[in-house]
Amino acid sequence: MPIKGMIQDDHIPVNKYQLIVPGLPDLTLTTVGGIEEELEVAEMPDRSMRPGGTTKAVEFTATQPAHHTSEIAAMEAWFAECQDPVTPTCRKAGTLLMQSGTGATIRSFSLVNLFPFKRATPDLDMANEGEAALLTWTFKADTILPA
Repeated sequence: MPIKGMIQDDHIPVNKYQLIVPGLPDLTLTTVGGIEEELEVAEMPDRSMRPGGTTKAVEFTATQPAHHTSEIAAMEAWFAECQDPVTPTCRKAGTLLMQSGTGATIRSFSLVNLFPFKRATPDLDMANEGEAALLTWTFKADTILPA
C-alpha cells in the first residue's frame, strides 16, 4: 500500500516533456509554464456564482534557447503568420506530452488553435557569468483537452 505523497514507481517528472506542433521542427523548450483551464462564470443577482458552461482561452509561456537558430527561425515565421495579413494557417494544433521516467506512462494534452502572440528577449547583463540567453514565447489556444 503506497504512502500518501510518496513518489511511486515510474512517476512523471517535470523535466520530461515535449510540445509538438505539426509543421515546426522539434522545439527545444527549456521551460513550459503551467496551463490553467478556467470555466466562464456568471454572477447571479443573489451574488452567487454559476458555471457558464464554457471554458476561457488558455495562455502559457515557454522559453527557448536563443542559439537554436533553425527552431527560432521556425518560431519567427509562425509569429509572422499571426501578424497582418493573418494567414489561415496561423492557428495550429499542438500536443503537450509528459513522459514518465521509463516512457511507459505518457500524459498528453491537445492544444486547439494554438498560436504565439508575444515574444520577449531576455534581460541582458554584462555581469552575468554566461548563462544561455532564452527567448520567451507566450502562447494562446482556444482550449486544452486531455487525451
